[in-house]
Amino acid sequence: MEAPVDPSAPVPAGKLLSTITYLEMDAPPARPMRPAPLEKLALLRAEECTVAFYRFLYNTVGEPWLWGFRRRLPDEELRALIQAPSVSIHVAYVRGVPAGYFELDRSEPRTCDISYFGLMPEFIGRRIGPWLLDQAIASAWSEPGMRKLTVNTCTFDHPRAVMTYQKAGFRPVEQEVQYMDDPRVVGVIPRHVAPQHPIVGA
Repeated sequence: MEAPVDPSAPVPAGKLLSTITYLEMDAPPARPMRPAPLEKLALLRAEECTVAFYRFLYNTVGEPWLWGFRRRLPDEELRALIQAPSVSIHVAYVRGVPAGYFELDRSEPRTCDISYFGLMPEFIGRRIGPWLLDQAIASAWSEPGMRKLTVNTCTFDHPRAVMTYQKAGFRPVEQEVQYMDDPRVVGVIPRHVAPQHPIVGA
């Protein structure tokens, strides 16, 4: 078992100190879903999503927030994850252009996890995020027998992420502090990305 991380200790070179917040929802929200904020806004499920299209979604949405884990996966390993029967990937389009996506994982019985959620950088600030989150929540709860919806966010996600999830009906249940490999150091994300989070030992 790993020793607890001391947030006051110096961060090791090549690492990032991340606080992960876990949130849950035990029932569908009672409030009405928010209307689409734009004309020609559509949501489609990416059935049997290809690795190339998934990498485009994951890399473009996640780069500003230092999503690096799945960038390092070999194609076959990534394909097995995204095409698993328990996983569904849903893409929002504005006038035919991909604007963001969410990924649901139902591998745990009677539970659904929003494993990935985000917008393309060009579409942030256009009120699409709350709408897309409502779509993710509705899709998750559409499964019969569902009892719990989960999601997590961390230090490097959008600064309003926790607040956005809470407004949608989630409640924080746990926090964890851990070190993560800086994806800029290992070369999967350009070093100039996210300058607000300095590279340790650069």
